[in-house]
Amino acid sequence: MEQTLDPKESIQQLKNIEGAIEAILYAAGYPVKYAKIAEVLGLDVRNTKQIIRHMSETYNADTSKHGLNLLLFDETCQFCTKEQYAPYIREALGIRRGGNLSASSMEVLAVIAYNQPVTRSFVDQVRGVDSSYAFNSLIDKGLIEACGRLDAPGRPMLYITTEKFLRVFGIQSLSELPATETMIPPKEDTPIISDDTADEEGGVTTEAEADEAEISAQESMDLSE
Repeated sequence: MEQTLDPKESIQQLKNIEGAIEAILYAAGYPVKYAKIAEVLGLDVRNTKQIIRHMSETYNADTSKHGLNLLLFDETCQFCTKEQYAPYIREALGIRRGGNLSASSMEVLAVIAYNQPVTRSFVDQVRGVDSSYAFNSLIDKGLIEACGRLDAPGRPMLYITTEKFLRVFGIQSLSELPATETMIPPKEDTPIISDDTADEEGGVTTEAEADEAEISAQESMDLSE
C-alpha cells in the first residue's frame, strides 16, 4: 500500500530516499517516470516529484560541485552530464567530436518547435525549399516524431518535437524556448524550390549534399584539433 512521506520523517530516511532515486536514475541512463519511482519507493507521485525537485536544485545550482544536472520533465526525469565537462568525457571515453545539426536541420527544427504540430508542406512553405532530407535526419535522431494526421484533403502527417529535443537543448518544456515573433503561415503561392539550391559557383547542390558537406567540414575541423 502506498504511503505518504511524513514531513517529520527523519533526515536519515529522507537521505536514503534521495540516495535510492539517485541510484535509479544513474543506473537507468534514460528518462524514468515519476510514477515508476514513486511505485518502487512506496510513495505518492506528488511527494516523489517534490523530493526530486529539491534534489535538482542542489544538482543544478551554479555553485554545485556535481558533474551532473538533474533534468525535470512533465512525466519523467533524468541525469545528464554538465556541458563544461564534455571535453574530459570525450578524451576519457575516446569520443570523437561531430554530429552537430546542419543549418537546414536547425531551421526545420525551429519551425516545428514554434508552430507544432505542423505538416511537412507547412515547413517547406516557410523555408521556401524542400525539407525532406532534414526531416528524415531529425526523425532518425529522435528529435521530431509524427503525432497524427491533419483533417484535410490527403490527410498529411503532423509532426512535433520529442522529449529528446527538450533534453538535447537543456530545457524542461516548450515554454522555455526563447521568445520570438509568431510565425505567420506562408501564402499558398510561395514558390517551393524542389530539393536543389544553387551554389556559389553557379552549380546545383541538393540540400542533402549541402548538409553532408557541412557535417564533413565540421568533422574535419574536429579531427584537426
